[in-house]
Amino acid sequence: MNNKIISFILAVFMSVSSSACVNTENSPASGTSPTAQETAADMGLGLNLGNTMEAYSASGCEKISYEWIPVIGSNTPRDYETCWGAVETTQAVIDGIKAEGFDTVRIPVFWGNMMKNDGTYTINPEYIARVKEIVDYCMNADMYAVINIHHFDEFIIRRNSTEECSNIFTHLWTQIAEYFKDYPYTVIFEGYNEYLGGNQFDEKGQLTELSKKDAYEMTNTLNQTFVDAVRATGGNNAERVLIVSGYWTNIDNTTSPEFVVPADTISDRLMVSVHYVDNMMYWTNKIGGDEWVKYTDSQIDLLDKAFLSKNIPVFMGETSVNYPSSNFARNAVYKTSSECVEVVLQKLTDKGIVPVIWDTNDNFYSRTKYRIKSDDDREVIKKISEKLRK
Repeated sequence: MNNKIISFILAVFMSVSSSACVNTENSPASGTSPTAQETAADMGLGLNLGNTMEAYSASGCEKISYEWIPVIGSNTPRDYETCWGAVETTQAVIDGIKAEGFDTVRIPVFWGNMMKNDGTYTINPEYIARVKEIVDYCMNADMYAVINIHHFDEFIIRRNSTEECSNIFTHLWTQIAEYFKDYPYTVIFEGYNEYLGGNQFDEKGQLTELSKKDAYEMTNTLNQTFVDAVRATGGNNAERVLIVSGYWTNIDNTTSPEFVVPADTISDRLMVSVHYVDNMMYWTNKIGGDEWVKYTDSQIDLLDKAFLSKNIPVFMGETSVNYPSSNFARNAVYKTSSECVEVVLQKLTDKGIVPVIWDTNDNFYSRTKYRIKSDDDREVIKKISEKLRK
């Protein structure tokens, strides 16, 4: 056998062997990436790492005269992560969340921290590396990690036109998506937090409400910007499930025909995010009463008609779990916070909605004792998580 034939056989063998060693489970070309519906069914209950990576020095940021975000302490990721009273997130914190019955962690992030005010909106490498550490904690615990732009979207939107916002958010999401593009599909991107369609500064420096037409135009434009920016980075981002945010994440606004789910380059990979299914009842002190139950059902019905019935999953990115006695109806049927938590979570999960509890340090879940603080709440979460994990 001559040398050319031997070389050819060896080349073929090496090519086949190399291909066999490649893990194609998370490769877009494999066609095995989960749909949004499959992902939603697997995400279970979620918990927010509130007041951690989205914390920033808020003093004066609502004023037009405030040009940039102030530096805190030594300008390290830890300075910002702990500036609103949170402890530093550790693997033990995440492991405890998993052990208590949660399968998803939402990581809100203020990407403007440690960022130079030079107009490039370049994310600080130390800051994104710290976000990565927390994402890795979630991966180690076999959990979903949801990353968004939180509060920094508000800072940008107030000070820029929709076109300018689109350019800035394209730049931000391109950086984030490139950084995480090889991560598995259990990492999910959520475009924004609550401020799409929000107020902007006018020429007098006053926050001014947009017309409904302009607010929906902003919301739809920036959601499309987010999807396009992520998809353009390729890798697993070509098929990764993405969560688009509602107008103010308000259910009534988001289920309106004016809200448009973005066009996508792949089918069945988008969810829609809204917040607080019983928000109005909470602030009008009607929690626990018949009106609260009917209102919650009516809000879920709106979501069903607008999205669920069209196979578009709903991500309830922030859900209440602490109901003060002062917010209960006088004729409340459900008289404790834990009872109301169970009612809401059962209703949401029965419809396939992914509920993510809004929580801050030592509020619902203790980040130092690694457990849900209330035994009654623990029982509720255990009951529902066992149902979802079956």
